[in-house]
Amino acid sequence: MLENDLVLQRFLDRHVVALDADRLAQLNALLELGDNDLWDLLSGRRECGDPRLEPVVRMLREA
Repeated sequence: MLENDLVLQRFLDRHVVALDADRLAQLNALLELGDNDLWDLLSGRRECGDPRLEPVVRMLREA
């Protein structure tokens, strides 16, 4: 989905050098979601519901 790609590209442009192993694992877990589920999280249509993933979801939303 183009929208997801744009958000992910901005996120990586800003944060890739600062991501530690935990954040990368969290990002990978989010990338396992389907496109529509991921977009619902990124757009704020749906809350994360998983406290360990919320920091990365917030970072993605701010990107």
